[in-house]
Amino acid sequence: MSDAPLFESLEGLRGTGKSTIAPMLAAAREAVLVPTVPLIYQPLRREVDLRGNAEARMCFYLSALFTAADEIRRYLSSGTPVVVESYFARCLATHRALGVRLGVSLPPDLPQPVTYQLTCGEDERRRRLTERTKPVSRWDTLVEDSGDRVTDAYAQFPMHRVDTTRLDPDEVVQAILATDTQGAHHRANAEPVGAHPHLLSPVPRRAEGACHS
Repeated sequence: MSDAPLFESLEGLRGTGKSTIAPMLAAAREAVLVPTVPLIYQPLRREVDLRGNAEARMCFYLSALFTAADEIRRYLSSGTPVVVESYFARCLATHRALGVRLGVSLPPDLPQPVTYQLTCGEDERRRRLTERTKPVSRWDTLVEDSGDRVTDAYAQFPMHRVDTTRLDPDEVVQAILATDTQGAHHRANAEPVGAHPHLLSPVPRRAEGACHS
């Protein structure tokens, strides 16, 4: 375990396995699973997700992530490994795909995880989604219909791709544990979370009414 990354994040589209794999990876690493939408944000999260303002939603999730980052720092400073189910990459990539025009530059001292992008064959991913019991929000539908744009936006972030197609959860965890992360940053440092500091450049929003998927 001494060579394992101290901070790890899972990214990917819905149905690729993030919520299933995250606690299993945390258990395998003997790590703390930190929610990136802390408990105090949950009541407001439901209210924000009922509204249609994508910029407001993005700012809400950024606030939650910065709050979670403070907790992550405390764990890392004590040498405790941390796993999260998504981090800043998901928030930025998702809202960029939805046409948010805000320009965001993240602080350079944010804890930087080793990130695994979970992927899955489209037929299997959609089958998994139909088997889910989780409620589907309007935003879930919007993001699902923007899946190709989300994937394109994820490309700016350094990630290790892990294909979960036809793998059971234990096999996915083993694939992650076997990933060569040599040279990856195990601790927070002075480098930005993404490939460069200006992670989300202004993107023209589509015409009103065009983003109702």
